[in-house]
Amino acid sequence: MPKVILVSTFPLPYPKIGSWTNMYRNYFESGQNQIDTIVCEAPENRFDGVKYALVKNTFWSKIRKKLQYYRVNYVDALLGEIKPNERYVIQFVDNYVLARHFHEKLVLKGLRQNCHVQFFYHGYEPFVPASGASGFFKEVDELILLTNESYKAHLAYYTVFPVRVSILYNGIDTSKFSKVNADEKHKIREDLGLKGDKVFVWCSQDRPKKGLAIVLDAWKSVSAKYPGHELLIIGTHKRGDFDNVRFVGKIPNDELPKYFQASDCYLFPTLCHEGFGLTLIEALNCGCHCIASEQGGVPEVLQFGKLGRLIEKPNFVSEWQTAMEDFIEGKDKPIVVENPVYTLQEWVKSMNVIIANAKNKLS
Repeated sequence: MPKVILVSTFPLPYPKIGSWTNMYRNYFESGQNQIDTIVCEAPENRFDGVKYALVKNTFWSKIRKKLQYYRVNYVDALLGEIKPNERYVIQFVDNYVLARHFHEKLVLKGLRQNCHVQFFYHGYEPFVPASGASGFFKEVDELILLTNESYKAHLAYYTVFPVRVSILYNGIDTSKFSKVNADEKHKIREDLGLKGDKVFVWCSQDRPKKGLAIVLDAWKSVSAKYPGHELLIIGTHKRGDFDNVRFVGKIPNDELPKYFQASDCYLFPTLCHEGFGLTLIEALNCGCHCIASEQGGVPEVLQFGKLGRLIEKPNFVSEWQTAMEDFIEGKDKPIVVENPVYTLQEWVKSMNVIIANAKNKLS
């Protein structure tokens, strides 16, 4: 039976917030893990029931890492797990250069045919230029994308696209990110000191492409017209003076659910082609009405408007102002999912199907 090896450039479990590292944490703790070995640097703690092939983290390896030669350590650790007479499913996440180095080493050793290389890509648009794509398609056996829309973008970009593709939606722990009843919501609001009639929330890193400046500009007009409402900003510190805006700053992932559960409307004003939008589905499952940019994989995540309002022109402040005012005035009926969507259980099941199919191909 082929063995499955995950190559992670982050130590797993990873103590900090990270979308795909959180999903793998949930996967290894689900009791349904099909991965045999993790190649990574030594973590603070280890998952049970999985072997670790540790990447050296010596003084010289740190120097290599600074000089971008860190891939040598990962490839060496991975090759140490490859036996000539066995077959392997190898998973790489968002690091194509590492996958390429591994491919080259396997070819030299005459072992490439024994491995099925899966590349998990968490972006949206094709990242390998068309001029260099022929090499990529030889080095990777399967490309796992987040949405069908991303697949269509790849299909349209490459005139020749000879690679197996699978789709794996993100999944979250809906036992944590879930709706609460009206009494519980009121209690959470009291605990957080929220007094607004309607509470809007934005959550991300404060980078221009995340659209915070657009939302804050729109909020000035909204708050002036409707002063009884509140906007929560999670993930960044205070910038400027705004009425009825609370800057929460950075918080641990475990504290996010209560902020989403206390809110009424989640704002996702991305100004780039997001691969998926993890906080979007976290807020959605906590009962928030979602207003999001019609960009990248987001429309598919919101089922093309069935699960939230899509903003066709997200760079226009007036579009966000109108959408927020429509929600306050009741012109937009709140869209709240009745049952959990994009669950961890679905993600685990889909991951194991992808692994099983790869094993069958090698058998």
